[in-house]
Amino acid sequence: MQRDLFFEDFTVGWTFRTAGATLSEAQILDFALQWDPQPFHIDRIAAERGPYGGLIASGFQTLLVAFRLIWGERIINVASMGSPGMDEIRWLRPVRPGDTLYVSGEVLDVRESRSRPDRGFVTIRYTVVNQNDEPVMRFTVTHMLRRRASGGSSAEDR
Repeated sequence: MQRDLFFEDFTVGWTFRTAGATLSEAQILDFALQWDPQPFHIDRIAAERGPYGGLIASGFQTLLVAFRLIWGERIINVASMGSPGMDEIRWLRPVRPGDTLYVSGEVLDVRESRSRPDRGFVTIRYTVVNQNDEPVMRFTVTHMLRRRASGGSSAEDR
């Protein structure tokens, strides 16, 4: 798979999958204590009595881990100009200590900017799965991506 993609390299229907990352209990606790101190994220005893039957990761941590996995694949890195937003964020299943997360992406839309010829917009639906290939989260992002400088060649084999 080619990396360091530009706007022109994306086509509707193209998919990819990232490497994985395993979340430890310590990582879950550290994140939640700082950013999302709900009892089912920070207190093992309360979590066992709570709706999830044990400690779970914050959904925000899951989202950030997913973004880091996507970034690690060098798919949007070189061309990223930010994003006008995300849609349809859904937490589907709890993420527990020891779970390994992977992200799959599917390109839903590719469109050129009408006002700025140096960029375009690529909409990707991301699905985060655990080690059992069970979906734990879905979200859709519209990425604003730089076009390749004139004279560059496009990626043919992905």
